[in-house]
Amino acid sequence: MSDTPIPFGKPQLDADAFDAVRSVLESGMLVHGTVTPAFEAAFAQRIGAAEAVAVSSCTAGLHLTLFTRNIGPGDRVAVPAMTHVATAHSVELVGAQPVFIDVDPATGNMDPAALEAVDGPLAAIMPVHYLGLPCDMDRIHAVAQAKGAFVLEDCALAVDATWGDQKAGTLGLAGSFSFYPVKHMTSIEGGMVTTNDPALAHDLRRRRAFGYNRALGERTRPGLYDVDILGMNYRMSEVEAAVGLAQIAHLDHFMADRSRNDAALRAILSRIDGLTLFPDRHGKATSSHYCINAVLPRDGSVSRDRVVDGLNARKIGSSVHYPGPVPLFTYYSQKYGYKAGQFPVAEWLADQTISLPVGPHLTKGDAERVGNAFQEAYSEALR
Repeated sequence: MSDTPIPFGKPQLDADAFDAVRSVLESGMLVHGTVTPAFEAAFAQRIGAAEAVAVSSCTAGLHLTLFTRNIGPGDRVAVPAMTHVATAHSVELVGAQPVFIDVDPATGNMDPAALEAVDGPLAAIMPVHYLGLPCDMDRIHAVAQAKGAFVLEDCALAVDATWGDQKAGTLGLAGSFSFYPVKHMTSIEGGMVTTNDPALAHDLRRRRAFGYNRALGERTRPGLYDVDILGMNYRMSEVEAAVGLAQIAHLDHFMADRSRNDAALRAILSRIDGLTLFPDRHGKATSSHYCINAVLPRDGSVSRDRVVDGLNARKIGSSVHYPGPVPLFTYYSQKYGYKAGQFPVAEWLADQTISLPVGPHLTKGDAERVGNAFQEAYSEALR
């Protein structure tokens, strides 16, 4: 067996990306150039959205969209209990209250039944497509319509994921994507907000750059502009956009590798008794194959620490998505009084999940090696 380490994630950067960065650096135009609009147009076309607005991160995109839609104090926003803390933080940062929804034990996504049971108003619903599998958008939209809320998708792990014949990022008012280095594609850091609402896209572009009434290329005289709305500095640099644009050219290949590796790893893991695997297809949803979540038995009969130790000994990288239900993190539990036991499915996942790699840095043989290593580590960890 190979001794070469297999990390959980690894950015796939080739000569095209380096050449694109060099071209930007040599141009001297590091922001406000033509590369960012080109990246936006290419990503919008890929997703099937009318507009794409480049931002500094997925978190920035979520925060900026809520801010632009005037979500604030007195508003309540539904978010899943099992997600990256950034989803809830974006709500807190505009002064609104996150309403945490437990997740579906079959998918890890926001549980539609729990969402339907929410009492009181909601200004927005933020479904997170957990590990790349789209949420039940039909039922989420039904609740949104009944509550008069808009839907903002957290698409951090959902590039190319589909619900029916639509891609994630086109399933609500807007969607926010992440280009962190180990995601489906990278721009070093950075994110993108997609929408079919041109007025929203216009406002997002203004507010990501301090609220200037004229972008750099629109000013009749250098340095002269007005500011009539609040905004932040959430712009993407030209260097980041150049890397992202180069990545889109390879995305078909990346996604094919992910699908192949997912199938190879899933075939081995499916033979392990007591292990829960979330599906890569569920109803109208098809996953983006970010990773495979191996969920250990609820009864604690298999020690996660021992499984991870076994994987580490075999030089297999892993991760946890996520280390706790967001409402039970200290900040939220102290502010809102949440207690253990209120989000049983999210708590199970936080305690017992192990995320395994399927990215394009793996060959099919690597994926099989991950599966065999997990099977061995799992057997050793049985108490």
